[in-house]
Amino acid sequence: MLRIILGAIGAFIVWTILLLTTDKILEIASPDWYGRISAELLAAIENKTPYTMDTAIMILTSTRSAILTIISGFVAALISKENFKSPLLLGVFLLAFGLYVHSIFWNYVPLWYDILILLPLIPLAIVGGKLKKN
Repeated sequence: MLRIILGAIGAFIVWTILLLTTDKILEIASPDWYGRISAELLAAIENKTPYTMDTAIMILTSTRSAILTIISGFVAALISKENFKSPLLLGVFLLAFGLYVHSIFWNYVPLWYDILILLPLIPLAIVGGKLKKN
């Protein structure tokens, strides 16, 4: 049981590192698009002012989230040496964290974006775990 929990926690850390790293790479690679929009969204949240998120950014971040979740599900399976329970627990962690983060900017993105990001987290983590053969 400990290995399952450690696998999920380790994979969550990997997911977080990958998310923050890819976010920084996108900001550096595209300061006038991705970097500007990220800064505008953060400013709108901080100042509680209206803001409409760019659709292309939402599609990009949804795709990135899916890929990182699959990778992290695989990492959970590698660490735990089993390919279902740890990725499932990772998916639950990601969903709980995602609900918290998305609650901060519910008013800045459309409902379809929240659904596209949050609903697949558990299934995609499990898919990633299944990529590791027992």
